[in-house]
Amino acid sequence: MPSRRDAIADDLRDQIATGRIKPGERLPSEAHLASQYMVSTPTLRNALAVLQREGLVEKIHGKGNFVRRPLRRITYLGGRVGPDALIAADAALRVTVRTTQIRAPGHLAALLKVPVRSSLTEFLYLSHEGELPHSLARIYVPRDLAPAAVAGDSPSCDRTWARFPVPRHPLAQVRETVTTRLPTPDEVLTLRISSALSVLAITRVTADSTGRVVEAALLVFPGDRADAVFTTHHVIDEPGDKDDGQG
Repeated sequence: MPSRRDAIADDLRDQIATGRIKPGERLPSEAHLASQYMVSTPTLRNALAVLQREGLVEKIHGKGNFVRRPLRRITYLGGRVGPDALIAADAALRVTVRTTQIRAPGHLAALLKVPVRSSLTEFLYLSHEGELPHSLARIYVPRDLAPAAVAGDSPSCDRTWARFPVPRHPLAQVRETVTTRLPTPDEVLTLRISSALSVLAITRVTADSTGRVVEAALLVFPGDRADAVFTTHHVIDEPGDKDDGQG
């Protein structure tokens, strides 16, 4: 027999699936729902937490619990540089960019292979579907590689970029590390997700043909709305390409 928590979650899930509670609609207050289902407030909150982990319900601080609108899944295209990789060129997503001049802390200095406290430009990309945050990316480049318009800005400014600045040298290597983990408190607030929802975290380091690291990117995608696709190209030797040992 299902627990009271699971029974409540099942009933609310069914109401959402059948449209009796519509996307974007606010659920009754937790006190009202607890009274309706004749359970304690902690039990009711546990039931809501199940739906929050499933991405069906969103709790907005100070406002209540809302049925989440269906979010389109986006695809991260491995091996690419710039917003096209981050948002899969989806015109339905709006992207805001914030640029900030910072001094490299230890972990970024290690990724970029620069001295600690070197001058960096941070590009903070936040994509939205409607009013709901969709994905987050922090991209760091050495200050001397940032466009002149950005490098000359005040320590922090907001702007919209049509495209990410292109490195000055041909790119030679893109190394990506992909992990799944729980979100940080800052990511929970920024992306408005449950602290129990796993995120897809990608650390991307890009080097040019001289071996210099020109970009370090820290990308975060909520696990309920993103896929990552990586394509490997193999070089196939044609017959006769190899020395057969005959003179």
